[in-house]
Amino acid sequence: MNLSDPIADMLTRIRNGSRARHTEVLVPASRTKREIARILKDEGFIEEVGESQEGPRAWLHIRLKYVDGKAPVVSGLKRISKPGLRVYAQKTDIPRVLGGLGIVIVSTSQGIMTGQQARKAQLGGEVLAYVW
Repeated sequence: MNLSDPIADMLTRIRNGSRARHTEVLVPASRTKREIARILKDEGFIEEVGESQEGPRAWLHIRLKYVDGKAPVVSGLKRISKPGLRVYAQKTDIPRVLGGLGIVIVSTSQGIMTGQQARKAQLGGEVLAYVW
C-alpha cells in the first residue's frame, strides 16, 4: 500500500477507531509514528502502545482510551502540516489548541515533542497535528 501521508493515515485510523468504539487500532510502524504514539500515551489520550513484527512488516498496536468506557478520550485529531503544504512555527509562534486543553505535536530539531515542551526548550519546527 502506497501512502502519500502516513501520519495522516495513522491519525485517521485512531479517529475512526475511537468513533467506532474499537479497543485497539493497528498502524504500520515507523519511527515518527512511534514518537507520536508515545506522546499521545504520555498525554493520556491513548491507553497503551505495543509493537509486533509480522514478517518484514512492523505494526503498532494502539489501545484506545475511553471515559467511563463510553466516550472516547480523543475527541478530535487534525493533521496540520501536509505533504502539499508544510506548516512551520517559530518558537514564539507555536499555537495553542482550545486554550491549552489540547496539545500540538511539533517536529523539532531535537525530535518530536508537544508544543509545550517545544516552548520550554525554545524550539520551533514543523507543526504536525492538533489533538484535543
